[in-house]
Amino acid sequence: MPTYITREVSKIWRRIVLEVSVEIPILIEKWPYILFGVIFQYIHGVGARLAYYLHRPGPLLHDLGFELLPELGLENAYISETVFASVFVSFFLWTFHPFVFYSKRFYTAVLWSRVLVVLVISQMLRVVSFMATQLPGPNYHCREGQPTATLPPPRSIQEVLLLNFPHGVLYGCGDLIFSSHMIFALTFCHTYCKYGTKIWMKRLAWLVMVVLSLLIIASRKHYTVDVVVAWSAQSLAYAKERVPTLVGQPLLPMNNRAAKDSRAKDEKLMNGNSENHSSDWRQWMPLNGKPLDNGSPTAMQVVDNGS
Repeated sequence: MPTYITREVSKIWRRIVLEVSVEIPILIEKWPYILFGVIFQYIHGVGARLAYYLHRPGPLLHDLGFELLPELGLENAYISETVFASVFVSFFLWTFHPFVFYSKRFYTAVLWSRVLVVLVISQMLRVVSFMATQLPGPNYHCREGQPTATLPPPRSIQEVLLLNFPHGVLYGCGDLIFSSHMIFALTFCHTYCKYGTKIWMKRLAWLVMVVLSLLIIASRKHYTVDVVVAWSAQSLAYAKERVPTLVGQPLLPMNNRAAKDSRAKDEKLMNGNSENHSSDWRQWMPLNGKPLDNGSPTAMQVVDNGS
């Protein structure tokens, strides 16, 4: 193996080890939020399963999106799923890029705790919506005359709780208002637009969101109203998490005290609490062009010279 490859692999490994040492204390602090967010994905699945039992197929509702967009057909239903899977996988990998690349703008544990909080809020609204209002499913396996359009009453509680995984998770009926795919995709898009660095990627992300919305309607997996409400509800849920982007944070604290102080600062910033310039660790240039040290080895302060 060439020397430069060995050297780069060694650098990446050291980077991963150091990043893990920083993330573990934050993960220990944030684990209740992350664990609850993961558990709620199962609770959301149980709610969707109950909606399947309540589903009653009927004639398709009049939908403007169905009239304007050509039907993709059952054989092309995989297209929207492929686009969604690409969004999911690419976002997941991006959230762990600070472990490899020297471009840290967030702590992965903090980011995922916030993402899961937004998802839980959106999914709570979704469960209430589709349990309160049942619409006849437009998807092919949910239409009148299809044997999969309804489920027989459960014979035991295990049938409900086990969700018939994975078929019961992928092929359900009745959980229409509003689109779960768009909840995830829009949450990921909002998050990247806040913490990502590539302008062209942000524009591409929003374009993909529009394309995915149209594909979901063209695939007849949701009515247009399901997609529109998903855009509105998810934006409102994410509005609770509008916090300043962490720009220029030190990649790795030099010691335990610095790590603790840096994490405390990040938590304040992530919670939207502003700090004055005297406590800012970045260098500020005064009007006379001479930075003054305020006594901290890492902080500079702006001073007006009266001119």
